[in-house]
Amino acid sequence: MKIIVDAMGGDHAPSSAVIGGAQAAQIYGEQVVLVGDQDRIGAILREKGLDHVPGLSIHPASDLVDMHDDPATVLRRKPDSSMAVAFRLLKAGEGDALVSAGNTGALLTGATLYGGRIKGIRRGALAPVMPCKGGQVMLCDAGANTECTAEMLLQFAFLGALYAEKIGKIPSPRVGLVNNGTEDTKGDPLRKEAYALLKKAGDEGRINFVGNVEGSMVPLGACDVAVCDGYSGNVLLKTIEGVARFMAGEIKSVFTRNIATKLGYLACKKGMDEFRGLFDQDRIGGAPFLGIAKPVIKAHGSSNETAVQNAVRQAIDYTKSGMIEAVADNIRYMTVE
Repeated sequence: MKIIVDAMGGDHAPSSAVIGGAQAAQIYGEQVVLVGDQDRIGAILREKGLDHVPGLSIHPASDLVDMHDDPATVLRRKPDSSMAVAFRLLKAGEGDALVSAGNTGALLTGATLYGGRIKGIRRGALAPVMPCKGGQVMLCDAGANTECTAEMLLQFAFLGALYAEKIGKIPSPRVGLVNNGTEDTKGDPLRKEAYALLKKAGDEGRINFVGNVEGSMVPLGACDVAVCDGYSGNVLLKTIEGVARFMAGEIKSVFTRNIATKLGYLACKKGMDEFRGLFDQDRIGGAPFLGIAKPVIKAHGSSNETAVQNAVRQAIDYTKSGMIEAVADNIRYMTVE
């Protein structure tokens, strides 16, 4: 298997992408192609003693996509950027999956144009996993599509459920529709129409639909897959991340108040380390674009080498999972006549 890594994408590129990609090739025994500035990549590999890692190669690209570029046009305007070159390699079959920490909008554009959507899928969805009570929950969509139809939300439900089953190893994952109340009459016209479609799919045994879930219920483990349009999903994700950072800061201030509280911290340090670990994005790696015909993993923009390494692992797992074939097999249940 060969994983293509956009070595110039992300806040800490190329160092994090290069080191993380090389470590992934070492640990997982798969081929990794680093796309970007050949001289800079080579210098980092030599400095870290990683220039002779088996299965690791460099593919040159002289330009890069940054966070300020227009996502809709940048791949056309910058054809020799590392992201554009990486996508051309993916389209040509010179790699099985692609990993990038670069511009999210440009990555979705490239995934759609070069990877292509699975036949019948209306839009690709960004599906990050976040910690919740009792495990993890996937948000689908979390930012790729700000305007959605009810059919798209139905497809997001199937895509998230299949991913949770194939990758997360969750049997019969619980699917909830994020709404402003749990009653089946709640929500705007989009949510009401989507609810009817999801309930029908649940009644037919296609998905394990548990009904509407409020935003406060998502981190409390009400479902394994939280279905939402990209706008509300992104707001929910960022709000939960912000509250987690706020709480972590407040807890730290309590423990550092005086000598007594510092001694108290030492007594529960192991538990606090485990708590922080729940919100460690680097352990997850990234978020897949579901519904795309070839695996594309979006690592978060501030990824370090550990995050990139885990994003490559995620790409390997995705490619081996049979997820894309499972979506194609179920597409007839995911479309509205």
